[in-house]
Amino acid sequence: MKIWFTCKVKYGKQLEEGGMKQVTEAYLVDAVSYTDAESRIYAAMEEYISGEFQISAIAKTNIGDVINYEDSDDWYKCKVSYSTVDADSEKEVKVNTYFLVCAEDTKQAFERVEDNLSSMLVPFEIPSITKTTFVDVFPYLADEIPANLTPINDVEEEEDETDEEELEEELDETEETKETE
Repeated sequence: MKIWFTCKVKYGKQLEEGGMKQVTEAYLVDAVSYTDAESRIYAAMEEYISGEFQISAIAKTNIGDVINYEDSDDWYKCKVSYSTVDADSEKEVKVNTYFLVCAEDTKQAFERVEDNLSSMLVPFEIPSITKTTFVDVFPYLADEIPANLTPINDVEEEEDETDEEELEEELDETEETKETE
């Protein structure tokens, strides 16, 4: 599961008239911790901003997924509600999930979320769509994983293969023992 952090960056922006203005912009970063979010936003901002900048705030968000299209610069936060049955109490529970979608307007954001969730088996509704102030979104890319770390999926697959090999060896030993008896 991805964890998204809002990072606010403060820096001096060059205006069209030639002056400088101190601005604070919000960015969304996929990271595993606050420290990781800070290091990732520093790395990203060094590419975009010339001069000094400061990270003024980092906060964990409730965004579950990001739906990115390259045709727009505006980001909309969409609340998606659906009902499910609680396994323990067997009562119906309303679940809210938040999506961030790139779109030109609220109608297009609605259509893109609806299209993205079209394969969802339970009925859902989109009760709210809000335009955000995010300037850009920085998801983790596969090639960004450091060489000294192994993705958890690869570790789990290796463990499964090791478990299967151990079971096969035990079965072979059991069969050999039966044959010698």
